[in-house]
Amino acid sequence: MIIKVQKDAQKARMLVEMARITLERLKEIDSEKYPSNTLTDYYDIIHKLMEALTLSEGIKAKGEGAHQELIEYICKIYNLGESTRIFLQDMREYRNRIAYEGFMINKDYINSNKKRVQEIISSLLKLIKIR
Repeated sequence: MIIKVQKDAQKARMLVEMARITLERLKEIDSEKYPSNTLTDYYDIIHKLMEALTLSEGIKAKGEGAHQELIEYICKIYNLGESTRIFLQDMREYRNRIAYEGFMINKDYINSNKKRVQEIISSLLKLIKIR
């Protein structure tokens, strides 16, 4: 569920910093050798940035389905588009399957979607700077 909370600029800044650190670490690994880990890291970065954005405006997704609701909220409020919403929900589902079922992502998925993921990250960072 989406709830109102106290705006927390400090926590938002820390989440952005953690996302940037993970992004830097990703540059040091072979994404073709570790595609599942790469997808998990990309999802983690995007999630932290979305959470930073909502915390800076006093909003939080909480409880069962929080990640799904956060994606829905961000895509709707910031007009990220239906294709981005679907893509992020797919990433979320893959990340959950990796974490809970041991699912393995093919390196082709990372190679064909890397640019799109980086564009989403860039868009979220720009939205955060506007705040």
